Amino acid sequence: MKILVVRVRQAEVWVRGVVYSSIKEGIVVFVGIEKGDNSSVIKEMAEKIVNLRIFEDTRGKLHYSVKDKGYQIMCVPNFTLCAHTKKGNRPSFEQALPFLEAKKFFEDFILILKSYWREVEKGEFGEHMEISLVADGPVNIILG
Repeated sequence: MKILVVRVRQAEVWVRGVVYSSIKEGIVVFVGIEKGDNSSVIKEMAEKIVNLRIFEDTRGKLHYSVKDKGYQIMCVPNFTLCAHTKKGNRPSFEQALPFLEAKKFFEDFILILKSYWREVEKGEFGEHMEISLVADGPVNIILG
């Protein structure tokens, strides 16, 4: 699993010209699912995401998590995170989990994430999405 966590002031996902989901302050989590990922990876990543301390305290130190602050999470499926670019100029997506398996994996990931934190929105798997976000910091963390 490859994950990009982006700290945001706000974010929206648009599908077919309509707002599909939105959050205010929190994090956008771009999720790439690879061959070999399993249920233990889902649990580990979900725990890490809700407890990742990427929000400042009064001294400017990254001390608080999304859970500590009561902020929201938006998960966006993003198979392009699984790109391999070592050879040539065209990315290879051979390590990405096939569509139907990845869709189920993503939905399972959302359910586990919601068991750790209630404030979770998501993008629509398999659809072309337009994502609008206001990055904060910027603070971007790569997991996986």
